Amino acid sequence: MAHGSAPAEDKTPAEITADHDVATREEGPQLVQTEYDIERIEAVYRKLDLRIIPAFWILYFLCSAIRSNIGLAQTMNADVGHDLMTMLGLSSNDISTALALFYVSYVIFDCPSNLVMSRLSPRVWMARIVFAVGVIGACFTVVQAAWSLKLLRFLLGVVIAGMWPGMSYYLTLFYPPSRTGKRIGQYFTAAQVSAAVVGLVSAGFQLMDGVGGLVGFQWMFLIYGLLAVLLGWTLLWWLPERPLPPGVERSRSGFMKWLPPTPEALTGEDALIHYEDLKRVYYPRPWTLKDLGFVLVDWRLWPLTLMYFGVVGVGIGTQLYGTVIIRGINPSFTGVQLSLLFAPIWIMDLIAILLVTPISDRFHRLRPLFFSCAVCIQIAGLLTVTFAPTSNPWARYGGLLMVGFGLGPTVPICMTWTNEIFQHRHGEVGVAAASALVSGLGNLGSITTTYALYTGWPADAASGPYQYRRSNLVMIGILCVSILSSIVMFVALKVVGNKPSHKISSSAASTTDGSDGFQDGAARRELQQRGFGRMWWSKRT
Repeated sequence: MAHGSAPAEDKTPAEITADHDVATREEGPQLVQTEYDIERIEAVYRKLDLRIIPAFWILYFLCSAIRSNIGLAQTMNADVGHDLMTMLGLSSNDISTALALFYVSYVIFDCPSNLVMSRLSPRVWMARIVFAVGVIGACFTVVQAAWSLKLLRFLLGVVIAGMWPGMSYYLTLFYPPSRTGKRIGQYFTAAQVSAAVVGLVSAGFQLMDGVGGLVGFQWMFLIYGLLAVLLGWTLLWWLPERPLPPGVERSRSGFMKWLPPTPEALTGEDALIHYEDLKRVYYPRPWTLKDLGFVLVDWRLWPLTLMYFGVVGVGIGTQLYGTVIIRGINPSFTGVQLSLLFAPIWIMDLIAILLVTPISDRFHRLRPLFFSCAVCIQIAGLLTVTFAPTSNPWARYGGLLMVGFGLGPTVPICMTWTNEIFQHRHGEVGVAAASALVSGLGNLGSITTTYALYTGWPADAASGPYQYRRSNLVMIGILCVSILSSIVMFVALKVVGNKPSHKISSSAASTTDGSDGFQDGAARRELQQRGFGRMWWSKRT
């Protein structure tokens, strides 16, 4: 409840806002800061969780499935010649090129897409992304040649660009950055569940081979695509628009008049509490190209990008080539067995996310430590996959499980740290641009993995005891760069600091009047780490 104020449960948002206006007039021009009990604030954020996180989880699940199911299609029904490579007469270079083209377009359009989202309705833009991904995903059903596969992969990268950083940006409209790590991790588990479930479900699609004149992988492309189209329409009704100050009516103009309205994320006292705790998002400052330029030249982008580069490269390599690597461990595995063995890698990934990301939020000043430890586990796993004796293939498989566990928390931690740094320094345009650039440029690691390494490196892909050894060693080297970058970033922030930039109009990220002397409730709490206080075992009865 509010300290030193009458209960607000029976008042309308307009009456509550009027009370604050009266208080402001009586006490002078200074801002009135109302403190609420932390448990009441947490209840508001949990209510937002129910509205946002499940929707994000489902959309990320489907989009991840559509993005990565080409990897499974390479081995589905291979025993009867109905796999993707045999049906389309593809070479290993064709596959590598198709996979890399996705990331080329993704890198190019990632930042522009996120900037458009910050200008338009984030809800509508996110729904647009999912709908378009579903349309392109369903079109994979009719590919007949290498050129059409490459074209669709490029278009898929165009339409999905901005989804991952857009989700991260969207969260900062409703949560303080120090509380987003756990939530990014929660919906990021959809990618891991998707990788596991898609692998398991692909076994069912293989049993549909020949039904209706379609082979197994065509059924997979078609069904996932149609589900994403349906979800895209549904998100227009479900996802909330960015919050408005209590008592302010939302206007519907332009193209928004033709789209279905969505209920407000919060109402009544909940809306007021959120307003007091996160005022920074209620007063967005219009940004200009000059503002964007100051974000682009901020040195803080590059260590974060290098951190992301390595872990995403390993993650995408594992996702796309996991079944291929497992087959290299034991060539006698059938397509169904490969799918079943692929799933536990992502179950380990999911477990690590659920364990580590909540703790990293509670110790948000130690994010580089959590990141580096997780990367070390990946390195240990890759070394095991590379050097374990061929006479013991299950040891190599255990190395893949270690890679999966280490991968889990790294991407959510990297994106959360980006949000924390750039919202405080550059405001909303900082979050929109930086999250997209770190994601987009970091995905050059995916291009490296898919085009230059593994099947894109014919000499290294040759069957034998040393298959993929050099690709694994290159990825280990890149992961070492990721660790070094996190250390450099941590030390540099200690030396240089991360004060709000005074060069741009939108820099006062945690203020409501442009003065650095006032901070909203969340910004005041972010000055200290929560640690393990107020955990379930330490709460008072």
